[in-house]
Formats: sequence, structure tokens, C-alpha cells
Amino acid sequence: MTHDPRYPIGKYEPQPFSKEQKEKWLLALTFLPEELERSILNLDAAQLHTPYRDGGWTVQQLVHHVADSHMNAYTRFKLGLTENNPTIKPYDEKEWALFPDNDLPINLSLTILHALHQRWYVTLKDIADASWERTVVHPEHGRQMSLWFLLGLYAWHGKHHTAHITSLRESKGW
Repeated sequence: MTHDPRYPIGKYEPQPFSKEQKEKWLLALTFLPEELERSILNLDAAQLHTPYRDGGWTVQQLVHHVADSHMNAYTRFKLGLTENNPTIKPYDEKEWALFPDNDLPINLSLTILHALHQRWYVTLKDIADASWERTVVHPEHGRQMSLWFLLGLYAWHGKHHTAHITSLRESKGW
């Protein structure tokens, strides 16, 4: 089996609804900011500007990307909870990674993530089980996605990008 550096923890695999899985995914959202912050601890400027793989984003871009992505995700959840099957807005993450705000210190995105994930957890922790079946339409993927599917996807997403950084650190001996 070949190790694919694009997917250090594998691709996202949806899981059937269970209270146990819900708690695991909610905890993953809760602890993501701390785990991401630990993954970049003591990296210097040169290390932050190192791509996690050939042709991949730098560590700095990864951190800013997670903040961008999860801000969008939080909004998608709120739309899914308050509207009937809304069409969500996709965004060009590759273009977003090139904006000048990605040159700002990563502590700004980490601060956003700490606050955002607290709000996100509080928003989701007590919703009724039936609410996880609510859907949004993702026009880029051409399909409906349940809030349950999205919860797992974003729990995976944070771990996925954190693993990009930790895998890079391991390979470089940082």
C-alpha cells in the first residue's frame, strides 16, 4: 500500500448515526483548535512556509485554510438548521489560500478557530437527533448533504489537516 501524503489519515468515510459517534465527532470539533495549535508549536518562519508535500500548501496556508473552511462550515450548519434544504455557497479554497491575509501570523486564525469552535459546539451539542437528518444542497458536488454527513466531514477535515502538519514534522525530524 502506497502512503498518499494528501490523505495521511485516509479519506472521509461517512458513518451511520449513533449517539456515541456524535459525541466523538463533537469532541473532535471541540479539541481541533488545541490539536492544530500543538501541531505548529515551536515551528519557525521557514518551517511555517514549508509545503506539507510537493505542490501542497505551506503549514501557514493550512492553518489559515482550516479557519476559512470552518467559518464557512459554521454558516452552513446554521443555514441547514434554520432553512429548508438551503443551497450553500461553495468557495474556491485554492484562490482563498492566495489572498494576502494568508501572510498574516497564524495566531490570528488559531484565535478565530478557538472562538468559532466553542460557538459551533454549543450550537450543535443539544440539537434533536432528527435535526441531523436536515440537509443542505452543495451545488459544486451536485447533491444534498445531511448535517450528520457534514459533522463527520468537518471532524475529519480538522484531523486531516493537522495530520498534514504532524506528518511533515515527522518526515523532517522537527
